[in-house]
Amino acid sequence: MSRPEEPASLFATLPDPGQATTLDGLVERLRLLKAWAGNSSYETIKDRVNAGRPAAEPAGKTTVVDCFRLGRRRLDPDLVVSVVQALHPDLGYVAQWRQALRVIDGERGAASQVRVHDSLPPDVPEFTGRAAELDRLVGGAAGIAAIEGMAGVGKTQLAVHAARRLLAEHGLDRVLYVGLRGFHPDPTQPPADPAAVLDGFLRLLGLPGQAIPHDLDGRIKLYRERLSGTRTLIVLDDAAGADQVRPLLPDTAGCPVLVTSRQNLTGLHPATRLVLAVFTPDEARQLLGRAAPGIPVGDDAGAATRIVEHCGRLPLALSLVSGHMRARPGWTLTDHADWLDDRHDANRLDAGIELALSLSYQHLPAERQRMLRLLALHPGDDLDAYAAAAVAGTDLPTARAHLARLHGDHLLQQGTAGRYAAHDLVRAYAITRAQDEDRPAERRAALTRLFDHYLATAAAAMDTLYPAETHRRPRIPPAGTPAPDLSDPDQARHWLDTERPILVTVAAHTAAHGWPTHTGRLARILYRYLEGGHHTAALALHGHAQHAAGHTGDPADQAHALINLGVTHLRLGRHDAAAEHLRPALALFRQAGDPGGQARTLTNLGLIELLSGRHRPAADHYAQSLALHRAAGDQIGEARALGNLGDIETLLSRHQSAADHYRSALALFRQVGDRAGETHVLSGLGYSEVRSGQYGPAGDHLREALARYRQLGHRDGEVSALDSLGLLHTRLGRPAEAIDHHRQALTITRQTGDRDGEAWALNGLGEAARSAGNATDALAHHTEAQAVAADIGSREQQARAHTGLGHAQHALGNVALAREHYQHAVTLYTELDLPEAAEVRAHLT
Repeated sequence: MSRPEEPASLFATLPDPGQATTLDGLVERLRLLKAWAGNSSYETIKDRVNAGRPAAEPAGKTTVVDCFRLGRRRLDPDLVVSVVQALHPDLGYVAQWRQALRVIDGERGAASQVRVHDSLPPDVPEFTGRAAELDRLVGGAAGIAAIEGMAGVGKTQLAVHAARRLLAEHGLDRVLYVGLRGFHPDPTQPPADPAAVLDGFLRLLGLPGQAIPHDLDGRIKLYRERLSGTRTLIVLDDAAGADQVRPLLPDTAGCPVLVTSRQNLTGLHPATRLVLAVFTPDEARQLLGRAAPGIPVGDDAGAATRIVEHCGRLPLALSLVSGHMRARPGWTLTDHADWLDDRHDANRLDAGIELALSLSYQHLPAERQRMLRLLALHPGDDLDAYAAAAVAGTDLPTARAHLARLHGDHLLQQGTAGRYAAHDLVRAYAITRAQDEDRPAERRAALTRLFDHYLATAAAAMDTLYPAETHRRPRIPPAGTPAPDLSDPDQARHWLDTERPILVTVAAHTAAHGWPTHTGRLARILYRYLEGGHHTAALALHGHAQHAAGHTGDPADQAHALINLGVTHLRLGRHDAAAEHLRPALALFRQAGDPGGQARTLTNLGLIELLSGRHRPAADHYAQSLALHRAAGDQIGEARALGNLGDIETLLSRHQSAADHYRSALALFRQVGDRAGETHVLSGLGYSEVRSGQYGPAGDHLREALARYRQLGHRDGEVSALDSLGLLHTRLGRPAEAIDHHRQALTITRQTGDRDGEAWALNGLGEAARSAGNATDALAHHTEAQAVAADIGSREQQARAHTGLGHAQHALGNVALAREHYQHAVTLYTELDLPEAAEVRAHLT
């Protein structure tokens, strides 16, 4: 591999973004930049940066070095663009550089997708031997245990068996398991990104997606905090090396860790380190007898010894050969040993594995051979019977039968019920067989069937979950291969949750290998689902869609990818990055003549304005969106725009105008049968009525909205309705009922990670506590609300918190502190141009 270029030569040859016809050149140069930073020590980077720095720039400046240091953990477009500008300040076209970086960011996101589990894989029924190793692993239950060894030596089986004993014998109450994909045979599937593993682990530990930090350091800190005080067993299987494992280690006693790898893991300083050897002759013969029982010995009493030596005493090879032996009734052990004598190549280190794989494959029926070859082409880590039927072009019972037999022959592993994966050695062998035996056109047709299956099934799931938005998604015909019944919302959501890592991997593969239309459609279909908190997956998937759109050259495809990326950044609180995506999306939608896309983009630009406290510009964007939806005849879009305008009018205390917008939106939602939209408007109308003193209608609307949100399983909406009902009870002089509603809302926000809702609920609790005469509790709630609101940049809730703090301090006799908080509130409300400024100013005087 060639050495990455030094800074001077690298930047001297950087292509001019304005001259580039594609992003490929830019992406390649920035990959070199990433490699240059990521493969060097901190001091080496510092020296190189200073050596390559333009003469006009002071050598003592460390910003660039810090960027590189961060870049080693996370490739962030802003960081690397900062490096580019600092090292080579005369380079222009920053927007194009950022676009190139987003391509790489999307690729990294795809690589990061990984499936994590809160349970262990099934134990191997015929597990044999390893008594001494088990004693060391189970007896020394504290700290890190590293299991090292060659491929096929049984590291995973030993780790799973030991883990089950640890759980049973040491009072552990939880398990986290992940396959780290350290040595995947497909070069497009690199080792799992520790940041993505932590994302999954944090979810299993009860943290909602919205509350998970986006940076690696933040995730490590939160992960270790969550593990503190628990008795959690962590199993990290198939690690690429110590660097991949370190971020996943706890820093608390009581959480044992089992790590397996083909690499040396001494850098982890494990409490127990096992370098796993092949079986002893006795262990190997014992496994053979348990895996292929009842076979007579024949003439040679040493036949079993000959068989296990042919297999190199490797557990994987022995398991494969035993499957071959079970399929030969009437043969003796001597017959099998003689037959293996003729086929064994003793001159190769991996001869046992090669021989076992070859034997297992050659004696499969032709259709099962074909199934194994095609399964190996699947880009993801595992699959179900429906995906197997699709890739093979067969019916579901046949696919299930093939999977069960391949599993019985140890050619497939079953991690969880109904899902199958191949050991990477088996997969590599099967890929080679596919390349040798199947024409490229046949392999491409198989993958096309597979990608059609995922596209059609994802579309069916989304139609079940979000039927009112069917017209906004690409219409996908049935795939023509078996598909699960996803007509029940719970089943649809479960399928999406299960297949999410696979779907992102499919998007990466289709974008890079000639199915760009599949990529774009999949991203658009999954948009609403991913928006619900799967932001890492969303960034990856929509990044691939943007990359694929570069191949199609369709401005509409590019616009959809950009707006979806923009909304994802918006959900992550990155308002500048969101606007950078949304503004070009708006121009592309105009170029494509898509008024619906323009309207949706304007709505999100309006939301950026609203979250920044610029209510009037937000209202202008919403009004433009409304006009475009009406011109396009999109009644759902029109209703949503009207609801957004109602929200703005409510904030500005223009309640009659708000009610008019809400009632018009309600009529449209009821006309088209959009229950979710109707419920949202009922909640908004009820809140507006609370603020305007119409308490009777407000209670009716909010209780109806709450019941509907609970039926829909819409937790964010449930929070909104509960919070508004709490405010209603406070104004009616019922603080106990108010506190109950706000506490319910607060509990949900902390489960879902809705930090804006958390600030609202805390402020509501503070106001209810003050109404109950408890100024100390009010002070605590508003203090916490102010911290949350400041963290997310919600100036309106900061102002509300300062108002509540002023009231609480005044009630406690702290007049100077009360005045200080009131002044903060007046300043914020005045900047936001909200009518509450006058109310708080009255308290100041």
